[in-house]
Parts: sequence; structure tokens; C-alpha cells
Amino acid sequence: MAISDLQARARSLFPGLLLALTIAAAAKFLSEHYIAPVMLFALLIGMAFNFMADQDRTAEGVVFASKTLLRLGIVLLGARITLGDIAGIGTSGLATVAALMALTIGFGFVCARLFSRGWRFAVLTGGAVAICGASAALALAAVIPANDKTERNVLFTVVAVTTLSTIAMIIYPVLFGLAGLSDAQSGFLIGATIHDVAQVVGAGYSISTEAGDTATIVKLLRVTLLPVVLIIVALATARRETGFSQVRLPLFVVGFGTVTIANSTGLLPSAVGGFLVDASSWLLIIAISALGVRTNMKAMMELGWRHVAVIVVETLFLLTLAWAAVSLGLAGL
Repeated sequence: MAISDLQARARSLFPGLLLALTIAAAAKFLSEHYIAPVMLFALLIGMAFNFMADQDRTAEGVVFASKTLLRLGIVLLGARITLGDIAGIGTSGLATVAALMALTIGFGFVCARLFSRGWRFAVLTGGAVAICGASAALALAAVIPANDKTERNVLFTVVAVTTLSTIAMIIYPVLFGLAGLSDAQSGFLIGATIHDVAQVVGAGYSISTEAGDTATIVKLLRVTLLPVVLIIVALATARRETGFSQVRLPLFVVGFGTVTIANSTGLLPSAVGGFLVDASSWLLIIAISALGVRTNMKAMMELGWRHVAVIVVETLFLLTLAWAAVSLGLAGL
């Protein structure tokens, strides 16, 4: 591509990218000063600027931010994961967490059928609840073949898991304390059931250092399994849509796995890894801001109570399973 073409492309993208970046910066500021989820702020502020989604000057950049920057952010998310950090949880803990994730994603299809929702919504919500909240929802949305409801479903899922994570961050430590659980047990439950990483950290360390460390490790284990789930979903949906001969892994999934392996094997210096994690965080916030701009509140309200019921039931299902696993000693605690 010629330099003149690149310059023209940059000029066409700049207004929309600047809008998404400004919204992301505002969301970050509000999150740090009012101790609330940055993703939620980014979505809500973005929706307030929905009138700019179809403007000639901003439309192209907003679409670029919500798709291309999203995929880049997911690739760099691999720098957060190291396999060595999760070795201490043990074989039984690993098996328990993997089983909880698989059962929750499977249960998502049951819920979707019960509440008359489609399979795409089942994958989005089940994966977001089972793995890592908003980040998983965004990653899965990039793998699943899109239709006319995809953007609304993604936005709803991100709002729902972020809201439920915030509620859980407040309620779960109190609930587990009243139940007489040990710090290690409480930490495992928090790491295995709360959707978003930030809320896991907040809830875990509000109990004790031991609970916070355990919660963080268990949560990172869930995040570590994200590329595995992405590969399975990509292969399954590609076969469903085009036949097995046309199955191809999305490039960003390959990139995510590559960065994860590099970080796990020590090929990424700690300084570089820290930079990539920060960059990933910003890119995902910018992408969420752009996605908010592209979605209007009226469309969200038209989704109905069944959407809410699916994700709430999935969340309660995961909590019940994890609690039973801890009670039965399956987590190795």
C-alpha cells in the first residue's frame, strides 16, 4: 500500500478513533475516582454518543475500533497469562475449574433453549460467565459468525456480566464469611465464580491476603483456558457454517495463543509483558467504547427479560456447582 493510501486511510479513521479514545479516557478517569467497573462506564458513555455512529466523519473509525482494535487487544491479553503461576493450584484444582467451565458453557445452551434464545447468545453468555466476563464475551464474539443481533447481544452480555460481577464482589465475601468457609475456600470460590478479573481481586483481598492470592490464581487459570475455548468454538462454528473443509482458526486466536506461550515460557521480558498488558487493557476499553457508540439504548431495551434470565441463571448455576465442589473437597483445599 502506497504512503498516500496509508495517509488517506489514517485521515478517514482518525475522527472515529479519537471519539472512542476520548470516551475510553473518560471511562478510565471515572473508574479510578469512583471505584466502579471501567467497562461499564465505557459502554454507558459510548451509548450516549450513539448519534455519531452513522456520521460520515466518525463511522469508519468507530467500526475499526470496535473490530480491529478489539482483536489486537485480545492478542495482547495473552501477556497476562503464565502457566507457571497456576501450577500451585494442583491437579485436582485444575480439573475442578476446567469441569466448572465446561459445565457452565454447556448449561448456557440449556438456558438459552429454556428462555427461547439462540445458540450464539448461549455461547456468548455461557463463555462470559464461565471464563472471564467482558473479555471472554468480546473474544467469543469475534469468533462466532455474526448476524443482525450480534452487536446487541455482545453489548448486553458485557453490561450484564460487569454488573453481576460488581454485585458479587460486594455480596460473596459476606456470604462466604457467614457460611464459615476458610480463607482458602472463599478465595477459590471467588476466583471460580466472579466473572471479571478486577472484581475477583477486589473481593478476594477484601477477605485476606491468602484469599486474594488464591482467588487471583484460580481466576488466571480460567483466563488461561480462554484460547482453548476459542479454538473449540471457532472449529465448531466454522464447521456448522461452512463445512469441515473450510475450518480456519481466526488469526487473532493464533496470535493470542502465541503471546500466551511466549509469556509462559519466559520469552517475554517482564517489562515488555507489563506494557502489553496495559496496552491490551486500553485497547479493550477503546473497543468497548466504540461498541457502545454503535449500539442504542432502544435496541437494548427491546431484548427483554429472557436475556437477563439466561445470564442470571447461568451465574447462579456456576456458584452452586463451585460451592458443591468446595464442600465435597474436589478443589483440593
